[in-house]
Amino acid sequence: MRIQELGSEIRRARQARGLTQAQLARAAGVSRETLNLLESGLVRDLGIRKVFAVLEHLGLSVTLQQGMRPGRPDYVRMACTTASVSFKSALTEKELIHALVTGKVPAKRAPHLRTLLEEAPAPLLQRLAEEAAGWTKPGKLEKNLRKLASDLGVSRSVERWLRIG
Repeated sequence: MRIQELGSEIRRARQARGLTQAQLARAAGVSRETLNLLESGLVRDLGIRKVFAVLEHLGLSVTLQQGMRPGRPDYVRMACTTASVSFKSALTEKELIHALVTGKVPAKRAPHLRTLLEEAPAPLLQRLAEEAAGWTKPGKLEKNLRKLASDLGVSRSVERWLRIG
């Protein structure tokens, strides 16, 4: 499970219980800013005790299982590979996820992202968008992708494959 998926589940559970970020953060003993970063998948470093405290207050738990689910394609990894084929250094999964969640191009990765958005097969981009859509508020991923495409001068229409849901 990626941190973005965990954060998305925490946000859903918090909202379902009618809690604000401030209320949950106070109850779990973390700052509201930390909780916000966790929910948005942008937290850089967070101890497991803090994560467990948040989960406990939401009535959630973590279950460990062996390896990845078989047969489930990893569209983030495939997109990174596609974006990096022509370059010495590779676009990392963390960099791609950060770009999708924030709408900001990571340092020295504009060529990688431009290549991805211009040349990747539309079904890969669509599946990547579907996977990433759950990590942000509704509509935010679409807005971020349009911003990335505009900032990078992508000529290919994002709307062709940006059908999430």
